[in-house]
Amino acid sequence: MLRIDVITIFPELFGRFLEASILGHARREGQIAVAVHDLRSWTRDRHRTVDDIPYGGGPGMVMKPEPLVEAIEAIAGQRSTGRKGRVILLSPQGARLDQKKVAELAREEHLVLVCGRYEGVDQRVIDLAVDEEISIGDFVLSGGEIPAMAVIEAVTRLVPGVLGNPRSVETESFQDGRLEGPQYTRPAEYRGHAVPEVLRSGDHGEIERWRRERAFERTKRRRPDLLTARGEE
Repeated sequence: MLRIDVITIFPELFGRFLEASILGHARREGQIAVAVHDLRSWTRDRHRTVDDIPYGGGPGMVMKPEPLVEAIEAIAGQRSTGRKGRVILLSPQGARLDQKKVAELAREEHLVLVCGRYEGVDQRVIDLAVDEEISIGDFVLSGGEIPAMAVIEAVTRLVPGVLGNPRSVETESFQDGRLEGPQYTRPAEYRGHAVPEVLRSGDHGEIERWRRERAFERTKRRRPDLLTARGEE
């Protein structure tokens, strides 16, 4: 079973998210375990301080090393044991998350997601306790909580048994390096727009071919960079 621990100063943000939909069901079924930890539990002053002004000046505040490193060590396990969680800092400076990385993370036994805030974290936290930094895109949020939720959601879907139909994963966007093609459901016609006849034909070979062709066309139109990366044009 995959275990995910989250370190944050806003643990209340995760409550409803962890209970809903596929993720909530997976937790209740024991397919995945998620725990959220309040970083302030590792502070030692009466104000429960987690940030301070940056050396050298500059705007904003920086997350202090002491509580973060101690929290990570307590939750991830000591490095000397040879068994520790994979520690990920959610940061706009990290490598961009993609489906290949999600699949890699889903094979781990234990992930520790660190949610940064303010102007970032003290570099010594990264040097001492973080295995890698991950970004969900080239934009900046107020903190790492939403990116952590994105990682949890994406990884959970790839845990064996979580999705009722394993083929749901196989046919999704990015799973084979392309976008997914268009989907239709009932009614067969709506406001003058009809479901393509091939999808109602019952010919599974033709349906599969149509879906591959539409997926290629959509990827070429919207994300040609994905085809270039695969050597396709």
